[in-house]
Amino acid sequence: MQIEGTVLRGREFDPVEGRVIVEDGEIVAVEETATDSDAIVCPAFVNAHTHIGDSIAKEAGAGLRLDELVAPPDGLKHRLLRAATDAEKIAAMRRSLRFMERSGTAATVEFREAGDEGDDAIRRALDGVAVEAVVLGRETVAAMHEADGFGASGARDADFTAERAATREAGKPFGIHAGERDSTDLSPALDLEPTFLVHVVHPDPAHLDRIEREGVPVVVCPRSNLVTGVGTPPIAELLERTTVALGTDNVMLNSPSMFREMEFAAKVGGIDARDVLRMATVNGADLVGLNCGLIESGRAANLLVVDGGSDNLDGARDPVRAVVRRAGVDDVERIVR
Repeated sequence: MQIEGTVLRGREFDPVEGRVIVEDGEIVAVEETATDSDAIVCPAFVNAHTHIGDSIAKEAGAGLRLDELVAPPDGLKHRLLRAATDAEKIAAMRRSLRFMERSGTAATVEFREAGDEGDDAIRRALDGVAVEAVVLGRETVAAMHEADGFGASGARDADFTAERAATREAGKPFGIHAGERDSTDLSPALDLEPTFLVHVVHPDPAHLDRIEREGVPVVVCPRSNLVTGVGTPPIAELLERTTVALGTDNVMLNSPSMFREMEFAAKVGGIDARDVLRMATVNGADLVGLNCGLIESGRAANLLVVDGGSDNLDGARDPVRAVVRRAGVDDVERIVR
């Protein structure tokens, strides 16, 4: 298979006129050659933090504080999940996953409630949908063993020492929310030596020094943080210290659109478009050991082909900025997987 257009090649997303050669689901070559195609070919997205179970409650809870919305065990989200049937939750999750598929997301890192049953539910929702999910179980060690790792709610909610030890022994990733409301839970979270932190809206200078020194990646979710009123993460400063990936967080609060998340991060955070595209692709992939997120030989052929001649994108002078700051699902020409 050959995909022609302006190819955003490698970790710097250098725009190259040419084609991507794909064999058996793997990129085998990127060739520079003249082409008449208006397409922009870039890596498909990796959404590094989602709560897809919230799909049953989109836009619920207007005006509520963060704890009232999502804090376990009795936040609005948890009450609504308990009240819904398994069939309702699975159908709602499948619709969100199908939207993610159409809008260019190849993989998602999902923090999954409800233990073993929650893991089973998302596996059923994924059936027939071309999105790979790295599912991080929550609540119990048993859920971690059934899933791909453990996703902790936060050090203010419980002591996760035993769960971290079990996850490390299993050789699986351990992610934890930290620094979302304030800085008080960042040191306890870092003490667990996590695979990555999520949010980090309120780091103190000492936390930033420690994140850099210990090489702890961070997943930021700026739209979610704005909606819940906790502020916005210092993305530019985090990028100077560590690897930063991008997630859309709760479907309850925001659509799982990486286009929208990238535009928001780039414009509100004043972040360079190439940094944002790395956050939305290869950084998330590297976080959990996925072989996608870049257009280079040997990578999985998870590609997003954007119509550079659409009414929205025609005339764009910088294809990377066009994808990050302007493109949307209506500009998607096709997905290659």
